[in-house]
Amino acid sequence: MKKSIVVFSIIVIVLVAIFASIYKDVDKSYLRIHIRANSNAEVDQLIKYTIKDEIVTMLTPLVVGCTSFDEVKNVLEQNLDNINRVADRVLSQKGLLYTAKSKLSTEMFPTRKYNEFVLEEGVYDALIVELGEAKGDNWWCVIYPPLCFTSTKNGSNVVYKSRIIDMINAWKNSK
Repeated sequence: MKKSIVVFSIIVIVLVAIFASIYKDVDKSYLRIHIRANSNAEVDQLIKYTIKDEIVTMLTPLVVGCTSFDEVKNVLEQNLDNINRVADRVLSQKGLLYTAKSKLSTEMFPTRKYNEFVLEEGVYDALIVELGEAKGDNWWCVIYPPLCFTSTKNGSNVVYKSRIIDMINAWKNSK
């Protein structure tokens, strides 16, 4: 009896260690983007989406060819001032008196769902774009791997795959 309890305990410890290392790696393999609206007022929420469109348009050609997390993070670091300029230009054109502040940060995020993709609660690196007081609802997506930053080249469609989604689908199909 004691022997089976010891063996069972060892198996549980090994499985917990394996899953902990897998989930630790998953969190570090994503780079998120959050655009935080000034408030939840309709005008602030609408401008958030306009700014999102402009930032995505600006960043897409810069990050679409990137093949690693570090490469994307480096491109973002080099373009924080440009991101602020794009957001501030839109805010100014719309007659709003507040400005934007962009930063790369590591933060705790709740579980989020993007279409059928779920990003679990955890600590993630992210590009944070704060509009004004940044007290309103945010728009979010994933820059790396690209869920919202895609492009086409020479008329061909680019298809991005997620290692995590492939693993989940393989597990579901094995049942």
